[in-house]
Amino acid sequence: MSRSRTLVATGLFILLCIGFVGVAAIGGASSDSAANPAATLPDSDTESGNVSEDAYVEPAPEPDDVYYEASDGNWVSYLNPRDEYRTPYLGDASGKLCVTLLNEAGEPIVGETVPNTTVTIPTGEPLSWHADTDPMAVNYPLTDHYERELDADQFGTTDDLPQGNGYMDSHCIEWHGLPEDETVEYGEVEIEGEHADKIEVVGYIQQAHDTWDTDVDPIEDAESYEDAGGGWTYHEDGSHGQAVAVLQLDSEVTGADGEPIADDSNASDDDNDSATTGETNDDDGGADDELPGFGITTAIVALALIALVGSRRFTH
Repeated sequence: MSRSRTLVATGLFILLCIGFVGVAAIGGASSDSAANPAATLPDSDTESGNVSEDAYVEPAPEPDDVYYEASDGNWVSYLNPRDEYRTPYLGDASGKLCVTLLNEAGEPIVGETVPNTTVTIPTGEPLSWHADTDPMAVNYPLTDHYERELDADQFGTTDDLPQGNGYMDSHCIEWHGLPEDETVEYGEVEIEGEHADKIEVVGYIQQAHDTWDTDVDPIEDAESYEDAGGGWTYHEDGSHGQAVAVLQLDSEVTGADGEPIADDSNASDDDNDSATTGETNDDDGGADDELPGFGITTAIVALALIALVGSRRFTH
């Protein structure tokens, strides 16, 4: 009788030890998974379109930003290192000449894929005093050559701003101090350099004698040089003017069509899930043998049988 009790107590003690080890093993596996959740997360990097250069996203400066200049509710102005005032100051006429480079999807870029390439726009004598004219030259990539690679928000709208969509899209020069009857002219875009063949001229957008209207599309609203005008003459009630030369990466040369990339992730996930399920079902027998719970169950049955046999043996 005494020996039976001893055997049963010993069996129970062994059961507790095995159970503790099994729980610890399961807990350890769970802890490893929780400690590195990124390992189980899907890749969140996606592309918005088939492009050879991703969009360059530069939010427009806000009022507390060093590059924010002024706004009167009808327009907003940002500081531009290429904005110059004529000396002597001959009048209140001002203007802006810009270049916008887009990828195949029509998004603003800085030309990282077209290095050692230069875009020039001839300018006339009235702007010869400006350090960045005669001609205006834009070297790519912009990030390698300029303090402010994109300095203007020329396109799009948002309820939060009187002009622009809140993101910079153009590289410009600006001027102030011309007579209010001056004529400003600019020539057609010239592209030279290592990757000149990758850039095409979409057209020009010119707005003279009024505040720049950003509710325009850089591609749809671009015109030929002749139709845009190639310049303007200021007058007393129209002492401002702007023009933008719109350029775009040529999809026929880059091989990217700019179209959205089809999201096949769901189909791929379904295929992977099916394949994984099939493999798991095939291996169920082997996998169960390796689970801690199965070993514990076996030990419990074995020890219970030992205890029962021992108890019956010593009680008779």
